[in-house]
Amino acid sequence: MYSRILDLPNLLKKRSYFLLGPRGTGKSTLIEQTLPFAKVYDLLDASVFQRLLREPTLISQETKPDILVVIDEVQKLPELLDEVHRLIVKRKQIFLLTGSSARKLRKGGANLLAGRAFQAWLLPLTSQEISDFNLLTYLNTTGLPEFYGQADACEFLKAYVGTYLQEEIKAEALTRNLSGFVRFLEVVALCNGEEINFANISSDCGVAVRTIESYFGILNDTLIGFSVPPFLSTTKRKAITRAKYFLFDIGIVNSLTHRGYVEFKSELFGRLFEHFIALELRAFLSYRRIDLLLQYWRSTSHFEVDFIIGNRLAIEAKGTDLVTDKHLKGLRALKEEGLIQTYGVVSLDPSDRITADGIHIWSWHNFLQKLWSGHFTTTQK
Repeated sequence: MYSRILDLPNLLKKRSYFLLGPRGTGKSTLIEQTLPFAKVYDLLDASVFQRLLREPTLISQETKPDILVVIDEVQKLPELLDEVHRLIVKRKQIFLLTGSSARKLRKGGANLLAGRAFQAWLLPLTSQEISDFNLLTYLNTTGLPEFYGQADACEFLKAYVGTYLQEEIKAEALTRNLSGFVRFLEVVALCNGEEINFANISSDCGVAVRTIESYFGILNDTLIGFSVPPFLSTTKRKAITRAKYFLFDIGIVNSLTHRGYVEFKSELFGRLFEHFIALELRAFLSYRRIDLLLQYWRSTSHFEVDFIIGNRLAIEAKGTDLVTDKHLKGLRALKEEGLIQTYGVVSLDPSDRITADGIHIWSWHNFLQKLWSGHFTTTQK
C-alpha cells in the first residue's frame, strides 16, 4: 500500500471535483482508502451502470444532501453530468467525479459544471509516495502502483498499451487508421522528451501533418501524454517556440520502445532520468496546487535548460555523478537574463555544492526532498 500525496478529504470539504488520471494510477484504490463514508457509484460495475442509465435520479433518491457522492469512471455515462449539475445547484451536494478520458467528459457536457467542480489529477507514483524508493527500479518498471517493482511489469505494460488501443482508440473510433496511430505512438515514445516537430513525425509515420496534430490531441484527451511549453521571456537570445512532449509514465515509454534493462551511466539512462524529473515536477505542481507553469528553454543558438518553474527555478537533469562546466552552459546562458531566482543541476553527484557564480549542484535525492518540502516555491531571495 502506498501513501498518496493527493488529499481527497481535504479537497472535498467545500467543493466538488473531477479527479482525472490515466487508467491504472490508483483512483479507485485511493477512494476506497480515504473516503470510506462516501456513497460510491462504480460505473465499471455493469449492474450499477445499467441502473443509472435507466434512472439517473436514483442518485438523489439514494443519498442525502450532506453525503459525499463518488461517481467512478463518470465518462462511461456522461449523461449523468446533468443530474450532478442539478444536485450541486439545488442541494449543494458535493461530488467526486473520476475519469480517464477528458474527451468523453467534454463530449458529455462537463463544461456545464464550470465553476461548480474543480479539477485534480492522480498521476503515477512519485518518489515521495514509495517508502523504499529505488531509482533504477522505477526507471526499469513503472510508476503505476500495481506493478511498480514487479518482475512481470513488462508484460503488464504490453497489455496496458493493448487495452488503451482497443478500448480508447478503436472502440471510440478516434481514428480510422489504427495502424497509423500505433506507428505514431511508437515514434512519440522514441522521441519522448524532445521538441515536437510535426513534419518530422509525419514523415516517420507516413501520414499527413494535420493527422499528426490530431493524434497529439488524442493523446492529450486520453491523458496519455503532456507537453512542456517553451519559456519565451528571454531577450538576449531568441527562444525556440516548439513544446517538448512526454508520455505520462516511464514504463509505457520503455514498453513501446522495447528497451532492455537500463543501468546507471548507460546510454539511455540520461533520457530516463530527465523523464523521471519531469514527472516529479509535474506531480509536485499538481498535488501542491501551485499555479506556476512547467516550461523549458532552448535558444536558437542551441543553449538549453531542461525545466523552468515560473520565475522560481531553472534546472538541468543530468545522469552523471560528476557535474562539470560543460553541463552548465545552458544554465549560465539563461542566468545572464536575470529572470529566474534559482539555477541548478539535478544529478547523481553524491553531495550538494554551489559554483562560484551561484549555480547549485544537487544530488537527485536531496533535490527532491527540497522540492517536495516547498523550498523552491515558498522562499524568496
